[in-house]
Amino acid sequence: MKRENYAMLCDFYEFTMANGYFKSGFYKQNVYFDVFFRKVPDNGGFAVAAGLEQVIEYIKELHFEDRDIEYLRRKGIFDEGFLRYLADFKFSGDIYAVPEGTPVFPNEPIMTIKAPAIEAQLIETFVLLSLNHQTLIATKANRIVRAAQGRAVLEFGSRRAQGASGAILGARAAYIGGCTGTACTLTEELYGVPAGGTMAHSWIQMFDSEYDAFKAYCELYPDNPTLLVDTYNTLKSGIPNAIKVFKEVLLPQGKTKCAIRLDSGDISYISKKARKMLDEAGLTECTITASNALDENLIRDLMMQGACVDTFGVGERLITSARSPVFDGVYKLVAVEDESGEIVPKIKVSENTAKITNPHFKKLYRYYDRESGKALADELCVYDETVNDSLPHTIFDPNATWKTKTLTDFTARELLVPVFKNGECVYECPGIGEIASYCREQTDLLWDEVKRFENPHTYYVDLSRKLYEIKNILLSVYGM
Repeated sequence: MKRENYAMLCDFYEFTMANGYFKSGFYKQNVYFDVFFRKVPDNGGFAVAAGLEQVIEYIKELHFEDRDIEYLRRKGIFDEGFLRYLADFKFSGDIYAVPEGTPVFPNEPIMTIKAPAIEAQLIETFVLLSLNHQTLIATKANRIVRAAQGRAVLEFGSRRAQGASGAILGARAAYIGGCTGTACTLTEELYGVPAGGTMAHSWIQMFDSEYDAFKAYCELYPDNPTLLVDTYNTLKSGIPNAIKVFKEVLLPQGKTKCAIRLDSGDISYISKKARKMLDEAGLTECTITASNALDENLIRDLMMQGACVDTFGVGERLITSARSPVFDGVYKLVAVEDESGEIVPKIKVSENTAKITNPHFKKLYRYYDRESGKALADELCVYDETVNDSLPHTIFDPNATWKTKTLTDFTARELLVPVFKNGECVYECPGIGEIASYCREQTDLLWDEVKRFENPHTYYVDLSRKLYEIKNILLSVYGM
């Protein structure tokens, strides 16, 4: 599949600033940017990081073509030296990121970029759109999958996605978050996410009768067919005709695996009736799939009502994260290197205290209880700090410094891993199945209280004492 060059997928101000850096002599100066977010979608307890693979592909292919340079020249505001610089442009910096599938929390970096100023500035838009979109969908999928309590969830949203990329990469992100497959064929071809599907109502309408449509389908696809039973009357014709065809076509071949799909009506009531009808017909291995504008809240209600559903197909409310459709990841300068190579911390201050950034080039540690394996807290440290988990370690809440906890029997893990060093990729992307398994494993290490849908426990993201003091010094300098 031919991939487009996304070098020009920038907000225009990134070019005006880059040109200014070039003219001002800053373009060779290394800077540090963090990507982080301030709020979990749906007021949840955590998000699921995704989109790193697409950032890697983008950085590897990043270059400006002659037509790009000519377009910028026609704008009449860019220096010719800057345009010549872009003609030979190649990313030469370092990138650190949390692996895809990692549960992440507000105000901690999920990616850090160290690069010359122009390079770091020009990649901002693509980095944000990739991480924001896929993290949003992976997070939503994870909520929906947890609501299903072990039942399979399929992503059905391609036709309601915001554009082709939204459908293709949204399905990829949904699989990372826990979905077992997708309806999007191209996502399987490109990324290996299992794709599947059976029929629409139009298949049934094409035949003289519902029975004929079901029979033809089962004869064509006798291995585990799924019949859509709500085209006319679910309980009076759809399910009876499905039962008849399963018995006539499948059972004589010794095939007992089959399914019906409910796409309208009261799913809880109809699924219970359907289960009873199927069992009484001896089709105990026949499963029931439900779709129709589902999300985690509706699925949770169905589970509480005892609905007899084995698989959920979730479309527009997943692929668009309909109840919370924006992930607010931001890209903020946190440090610069001076002429001697010293790293100088930078901070953004605001009257809105939630928008005050955590300065400096940082490490991100996650601490796990050795006995239970559960995640206890995260801590942001200055890049040159090291945590020794063989010794007691005291953490504190930076918003309430009197709240401290001394960790003793714990394991420390750095979450940010090297992805690019000096412009060369040093990270091998895992397969999509490995990423999805990792996400399940890491989500299981969170306490149930953090995973609540309503009023989840606030997971602590603390600052080291050294970083806290640096931040306070900078705030005092700027009069906060």
